[in-house]
Amino acid sequence: MRIHPLDLAIVVGYLLGVTALGVWFRRGQQSAGDYFLGGRTTPWWALAFSIVATETSTLTIIGTPAIAYAGNLAFLQLVFGYVIGRAVIVLVLLPGYFRGEYFTAYALIEKRFGPRMRAIAASTFLVTRAIAEGVRVSAIALVVSVVLGTSERAAVVLVIALTVLYTFEGGMKAVIWTDVAQLLLYLTGSAVTFFVLLHKIPGGWNEVTQVAAAAGNKLQVLDFSFAWATKYTFWSGVIGGTFLTMATHGTDQTIVQKLLAAKNERDSGKALVASGVIVLVQFTVFLLIGVLLFVFAQHAPLLAAGDRTDKILPLFLVREMPPGLAGLLLASILAVAMSNASGSLNSLAASSVLDFATLRGRAAAEPAKLLRVARRMTLAWGLVLMAFGLVKWGPLLETGLTVASIPFGCLLGLFLLGTFDRRATASGALAGMIAGLAAILWIYKFTSVAFTWFFMIGALVTLAVGAMASRVAGKNREAKALQS
Repeated sequence: MRIHPLDLAIVVGYLLGVTALGVWFRRGQQSAGDYFLGGRTTPWWALAFSIVATETSTLTIIGTPAIAYAGNLAFLQLVFGYVIGRAVIVLVLLPGYFRGEYFTAYALIEKRFGPRMRAIAASTFLVTRAIAEGVRVSAIALVVSVVLGTSERAAVVLVIALTVLYTFEGGMKAVIWTDVAQLLLYLTGSAVTFFVLLHKIPGGWNEVTQVAAAAGNKLQVLDFSFAWATKYTFWSGVIGGTFLTMATHGTDQTIVQKLLAAKNERDSGKALVASGVIVLVQFTVFLLIGVLLFVFAQHAPLLAAGDRTDKILPLFLVREMPPGLAGLLLASILAVAMSNASGSLNSLAASSVLDFATLRGRAAAEPAKLLRVARRMTLAWGLVLMAFGLVKWGPLLETGLTVASIPFGCLLGLFLLGTFDRRATASGALAGMIAGLAAILWIYKFTSVAFTWFFMIGALVTLAVGAMASRVAGKNREAKALQS
């Protein structure tokens, strides 16, 4: 089913307009600081919008309603942890980032544990972010294949190519300000979708509550039961979600780079906390849309037998929205995809150029040369994301979260070890990371523990083993010193 020509024109107009806006920000760039941090001149509210846009993907837009469509609102418990985790970052990790002129999160690791651990931390980020972003990019193909009837390969190439263009040219300023525009677009689109859906359901909200109750209480949010294998409970949400956010927003260069782009530590903290409030609101809307889609489908089925639930929102937009409005909403979904990809591209390039001594040293003497290297690295990572986007992944939202949960808990443990344990050593930190990763891989493969606990387990194992290994190594050194 192809969309109306008016909707197609709106989508194409959006793609060209946002690309032109991004390219416009090329002006005034003279150094890597301008390219990667926007000259540290961005207001806190714009950074808050950009943080939300960066962590929200097409995966979220189409995957979150699909979770509520198939289940209930219990996913929202994980978002409670997202808000708490941000507050912990402001208190624990953020001060360290503003004690020096840092461009990446992993420069802090070098100050504490040396250049080798910085390279290991950066490598962990690069591999994980590239794969996780590939899962997100594949969601673009799912939407566009439903909407335009094109091949998934053509959809991925088109959207990523345009995103690479404006990120390549405009750098962090382009990323932030296009994020602001894209966030406003998709939040507006989500609100419009909610009210149109509600209007199309015979009986309105009363019908929603009745059908939701009859289907097993689909409006349920809280579940105070405790089971390691249950993904969304109050405990896995608040505790697991807190560790998840501390890892993704406190150690992931994609978000930390936005925090470092603030004028000062206070603005950075305000941006992070404000982003938590926005995220809570938007996930509530996304999940309610999923419940409304379930109720609407009882009157007008959308999915065919065997269809993935991730298709439910794109199918509704194409089939039920009037011309013009459907184009706006489809453009908002693409806006999310491009926003997320642009932030990842810029952070992947920043870490590649600045976190590895060989590449950093080769260009550091000449700011203009470093800027050229940064742009080339943006292009290279664009090709990588395009390739990963063509891979066939499983259920989109949970696949993306699971991919990130395996190594990022260990990365969080490394930062906590460096922050709280003054006796920790580089060798102990490396041992802790290896142990944390091994523990998570074993749990993932041989147990039924839900991915929502992976961040916490990885962080705590890394922290505990790193602390013990550092002390054992210290005692061995003391013994050898006495013998000599």
